Amino acid sequence: MSLFYDTLYYFQKRGFEVCRRIAERLGIRARVVRTTFIYLTFATLGFGFALYLFIAFWLRIKDLIYTKRTSVFDL
Repeated sequence: MSLFYDTLYYFQKRGFEVCRRIAERLGIRARVVRTTFIYLTFATLGFGFALYLFIAFWLRIKDLIYTKRTSVFDL
C-alpha cells in the first residue's frame, strides 16, 4: 500500500506542476486549468491528455535548456 501512496504522491507533485505553471503564465487559478484539461480529455477522447503530456515535455526541456544563473561564476 505504501508503494501506491508513494506513486500517487509523485504524480501529484510532478503532474500538477504543468497546470500550475500554465496558470501562473495566464494569471488564473491552477484549479481552472486542471478542470479544463479534464473536460478537454473527456470531450475529445484523449486529446487533452496528449496535449498535457506534450506541454509537460516542453516545460521539462525548456527548464533543462534555460536555467537561471545568479552570476557569471555559476557556469
